[in-house]
Amino acid sequence: MKFFDFLEFTLIDLIDIVLVALLLYYVYKLVKGTVAINIFIGIVIIYIIWKITEALQMELLSNILGKFIGVGVFALIVVFQQEIRKFLLMLGSTNLASKRNFLKYFKFNKREQFGTELDVEAVVSACEKMAQSKTGAIIVFERNNPLDFVKATGDAMNIEVTQPIIESIFYKNSPLHDGAIIVDGNYIVATRVILPVSNENTIPLRFGLRHRAAVAITEKTDALALVVSEETGQMSYIKNGEFKLFKSREELVTMLTSDLV
Repeated sequence: MKFFDFLEFTLIDLIDIVLVALLLYYVYKLVKGTVAINIFIGIVIIYIIWKITEALQMELLSNILGKFIGVGVFALIVVFQQEIRKFLLMLGSTNLASKRNFLKYFKFNKREQFGTELDVEAVVSACEKMAQSKTGAIIVFERNNPLDFVKATGDAMNIEVTQPIIESIFYKNSPLHDGAIIVDGNYIVATRVILPVSNENTIPLRFGLRHRAAVAITEKTDALALVVSEETGQMSYIKNGEFKLFKSREELVTMLTSDLV
């Protein structure tokens, strides 16, 4: 029956479905945890409805949805500006060619880190100590997306993470205290780093440039950030451009350890 001709299935169709499924999976991973996920799901639903109406030869509705999908490509570039930037930054990184396994960029495996596993306890303890003295600090943890584009703005470093080292870097009379530090594995790889600043209006006014910088870098890449406020001494944990709430030191340690796996 011609009505069921679209159900003919070949090996090429199977490969096509698998590749599309992989593409959708990694797009979902990219926007997961952000407001863009709802838009992504809505677009997928509209696309599925369009293909169903097309297969059922519902020409009027199919044409309307088809026009929407066609024009929608330009709208997607605007809506998903941050996510597209993040994806292209990941693919176009100068470090890409030096990686042994390209698939690591798509999280089949965690990329090789600069050093050993991060001493989370030392980092949190240092932040607690700086919070007590209201010493401003911003610590960025590099994950799968290389941060070479911001490392270049600061001073290269190669020193193991310890509580005294972190405290001494952000000590107000230290020549290294301005800007952020970048941590890769259990090593501080850059200090005095200048980060991009988010212009997002949803960030509460009580948060200053450190928090806006932390939001921006975690929006543009998959990095994590810990910020200590110089005004209030409050510690903030930021992931995917969002503030993650924690009730205790132990909860912060657990969250950070889990996200760095």
